[in-house]
Amino acid sequence: MLFALPPRRTLFEITETLAIALAGALAFALLGLPAGLVSGSVLAVTTAALLGRPVKMPLGFVRVCYIVVGILLGSVVTPETLRGVTTWPASIALLILASLGMMFATSVYLRVVHRWDPLSALMGASPGSLAQVIALSTELGGDLRAIAIVQTVRVLLLVVGLPNGLALFGLVVPAVAAARGPAGVSVLGEMIVLAVVASVFAIGFVRLRFPGGLMFGAMTGSAILHGAGVIHAVLPWWIGASAVIVLGGFVGSRFANTTFRVLVSFLGAALGSFAVSMVVATTFVLLDAHFFGFPIANIAIAFAPGAQDTMMVLALALHLDPVYVGVHHLVRFLVVTFAVAIGARRIAKEMPPRHRSGQS
Repeated sequence: MLFALPPRRTLFEITETLAIALAGALAFALLGLPAGLVSGSVLAVTTAALLGRPVKMPLGFVRVCYIVVGILLGSVVTPETLRGVTTWPASIALLILASLGMMFATSVYLRVVHRWDPLSALMGASPGSLAQVIALSTELGGDLRAIAIVQTVRVLLLVVGLPNGLALFGLVVPAVAAARGPAGVSVLGEMIVLAVVASVFAIGFVRLRFPGGLMFGAMTGSAILHGAGVIHAVLPWWIGASAVIVLGGFVGSRFANTTFRVLVSFLGAALGSFAVSMVVATTFVLLDAHFFGFPIANIAIAFAPGAQDTMMVLALALHLDPVYVGVHHLVRFLVVTFAVAIGARRIAKEMPPRHRSGQS
């Protein structure tokens, strides 16, 4: 057979995970919480994972959802949005300083307070770039479990806490952004063209090894079509909402095979390092808002020390400027990628192999 369905047990686990994600998303949405679909699905699946449920999301399905979210992000790009790029260099410079500051301060905290070895502390302090961090930790000998938990808890806290924190100060509206433009059978042809072009761009970006290629490629293709006025159609709201829920569940599934006992053992390091990184990030967010006047919600998501794909989903759910947030996260990804790679290899050369075991 050219195509074989997964085993029945795997299908059941995927179905259960999707149902849990949907239940959490609907609960948060009914409560009127900001970014409720993504934060609710993340929290529900995380809780299920910690309770021992075999949560699982198929990677192919997740990739399709990244393309869908990219299409939706590109559909809100306007010529005015693109012209704003020329006003961002100073903001990006602040972001670079913030990223390096977060890495330094958080790394020092993990070393001094929790007695982590220098390599694991640097890996745990990295604001994002989880895939690279895990790869380097595996290669160079960092405490993989501790690093993964600290990094994943940080993303969880950002997804659940950041939208609600912004809403507390009246900086976001408590709803998922509604699609702009026509969506229906009458524009089915436009939607097919949109999906095909966005998918081609997404695949092209992935082959070029562009960070976040699926989402940013689809966003680029969609932005070109909408920005040039070639297409006015958008995907139906329920497709976008479904993609957001799936991606939220995917973030929560990172806690699969993690018990409450293991989580609690690293919870102090996770919460403390999150607090340190957010103090640094908040300082630079306020500086950016004071000197350059960008909307503070945009700055907060752009400077947040979380995975770029997850932060882009938040940008969509919170009605933010996807180009501003996306450019800043791409720059941060590049800065963190080079800084972590250089720092980790330098530390590894100086550390005796017996000390590369992470937290004692």
